Amino acid sequence: MSLAAPIAVVVRQIRLEAEDVHSFELVAADGGALPGFDAGAHVDLELPGRLRRSYSLHGAPSGSGHPCACWPIAVKREAAGRGASAWLHDQARVGQLLQAFAPVNDFALVEDAPHSVFVAGGIGITPILAMLERLSALGRPWALHYVARTPRRMAFRERLLALAARGGGRLVLHLSGEGGRPALAGIVAAAPAGAHWYACGPNAMLDAFTAAANAAGIDGDRVHVERFASAAAPATDGGFAVELARDGRRFEVPAGKSVLDVLLDHGVDVPYSCMQGICGSCRVGVKAGEPEHRDECLGDDERAANTAMTVCCSGSRSALLVLDL
Repeated sequence: MSLAAPIAVVVRQIRLEAEDVHSFELVAADGGALPGFDAGAHVDLELPGRLRRSYSLHGAPSGSGHPCACWPIAVKREAAGRGASAWLHDQARVGQLLQAFAPVNDFALVEDAPHSVFVAGGIGITPILAMLERLSALGRPWALHYVARTPRRMAFRERLLALAARGGGRLVLHLSGEGGRPALAGIVAAAPAGAHWYACGPNAMLDAFTAAANAAGIDGDRVHVERFASAAAPATDGGFAVELARDGRRFEVPAGKSVLDVLLDHGVDVPYSCMQGICGSCRVGVKAGEPEHRDECLGDDERAANTAMTVCCSGSRSALLVLDL
């Protein structure tokens, strides 16, 4: 589990935002304020069954240095998910007590950019919505291309229209179920010079966006992408061992389990969050052995060096991995 102390929160409101999308308003169980957040941040929730998941905060940001009254999240029910979204949709009720962790931001907004362009697919609108709230408050120009299969699946549509109507923002809605997939190459080519780009949504859309940005020669520091799921399946073949460099304990990793599963089973206190190799919370150093990298957060140089790995999803190409634990 994370070394950070959990915060007791209560579900104050549940609202249907779109087909298969519910929003949840979380408040402090003791009636006090919660830690504030910046645009793009997320919180982690602990749910029954040793589930821990990250959810983006979609409300108007209070700023990380200022307390806030509530944490608003939105969750899409995933038919092929691992249980967290189904539990929140089917079991969570107003008044439910949950454990959460303070906001973390791996998808930060560059507030002083001359122009900001956003591409959101489905539930990927959640972190971007907070960014649009912030830019609108600052009077900064933005454009959003929002993709959903049908109008019924377009969460927060009315709120987005209201933000655009304030001035300074441009909203373009794309219905992929009606042949309205965005022409990403054209969108990238038409953007103002120096614009910062943000994309969040399904992997196929993000891969196409990244390819379009690369083809247009956009500087990497102006392209910001957040994935909700790794492009690669987690390594659960097992058949190797992990050794803890600090105390010498050695554990076998069987088929069907990740390195993180095995570490937690043996009481090793390892921070983790998304469990998909996206957030980097479970990154640990590697002293010996060759990891099989399945993450989305390590850079190419870091992967080639084999001195670190994300234990939630990556495996091993060698019979033994010695971890800096």
